[in-house]
Amino acid sequence: MIQAPHSPPPPPPIQAPHSPPPPSIQPPHPPPPHSPSPPPPASTAAAADEKAGETETGRCDVYNGEWVPDEEARPLYPPGTCPYVDEAYACAANGRLDSRYTRWRWAPRHCSLPRFNATDFLERLRGKRLLLVGDSMNRNQFESMLCVLREALPDKARMFETHGYRISKGRGYFVFKFADYGCTVEFVRSHFLVREGVRFNRQGNSNPILQIDRIDKTANRWRKADVLVFNTGHWWTHGKTARGQNYYKEGDTLYPRFDSTEAYIRALKTWARWIDKNMDPARSVVFYRGYSTAHFRGGDWDSGGSCNGETEPTFRGAIIDSYPLKMRIVQEAIAQMRFPVRLLNVTKLTNFRRDGHPSVYGKAGDKKVSKRKQDCSHWCLPGVPDAWNELIYASLVLEPNPVAWENR
Repeated sequence: MIQAPHSPPPPPPIQAPHSPPPPSIQPPHPPPPHSPSPPPPASTAAAADEKAGETETGRCDVYNGEWVPDEEARPLYPPGTCPYVDEAYACAANGRLDSRYTRWRWAPRHCSLPRFNATDFLERLRGKRLLLVGDSMNRNQFESMLCVLREALPDKARMFETHGYRISKGRGYFVFKFADYGCTVEFVRSHFLVREGVRFNRQGNSNPILQIDRIDKTANRWRKADVLVFNTGHWWTHGKTARGQNYYKEGDTLYPRFDSTEAYIRALKTWARWIDKNMDPARSVVFYRGYSTAHFRGGDWDSGGSCNGETEPTFRGAIIDSYPLKMRIVQEAIAQMRFPVRLLNVTKLTNFRRDGHPSVYGKAGDKKVSKRKQDCSHWCLPGVPDAWNELIYASLVLEPNPVAWENR
């Protein structure tokens, strides 16, 4: 059984070549209008990155770093230009006037990341399926992925949802085709990665349950993906999940009371067992994206917590070095797997970014969110999730990829 460890083992880092980090760019005040420059040619950028990986022997942890202002290359797409950002994350369109939160770049302290190149990213995905599986935080990242890749397309109409669906939080499955590359970027909603269900009491009323020893019903969609990005976490703190009364089920046993942390451990073990049994490292890459930090002041998401008015990252305080138990549990689970899952350990990156949440700007115009119920969990787009996708790109550039990819 996986135990909740007392101290975290070091996360498996993306292996990035040592080189001095780029100097911090001091932003003028106020920042100038964004004018995105075209990315370097895919062949040039890819060759430079691959050469650096071959000639430099030093390695470092890319998650040990800081946010630096970058007025020239951030954001990766101008606010309001990507049609795949749903209303909840379209902060600028919803009336947020400050833009500094879009102009920070994550910079490792002891090495440099390859320059993000959306054209090269699409080339690496040619003929493949990239699938994000998880809760609304992964949908947040999914929308970011669509937007950063869309910037590489001269003809934006060559990208489309294959069923004609518009992105909304009510729908749990999307498939976007990049016609010129023969690849798809997809999202499947799965709050827990294990199976949600219902039970009926003697009065015929239904109540939700969570079957922590059975994989989610959407798993049949996971099998043939070439790149998978999983997450779960935020729903484990909600009422019924946290209380654990007549909710968790294993086999035929419905527990009258069950500890939510132990349930989380067992659920991750179920997910890990499924990955080990069904996924082949010779043909697929699997990421697990770590816990994304929320920044509520004076309460929680449902009790008056707020983050309104934050315009800069925080660079000091206890939150900077905080590391939740959930992440230690994730690391323990991954360490026991046969499949080499790549941990996208974004927790510390997000610790800094109190300024990046929708807050009251999760709805447009006169529908603005009440100050009594703000969104300080998800992220404005463009914004923080773009950096998560930059790290996925960096991993695909710098780490050895499946041998089957060489023949496609």
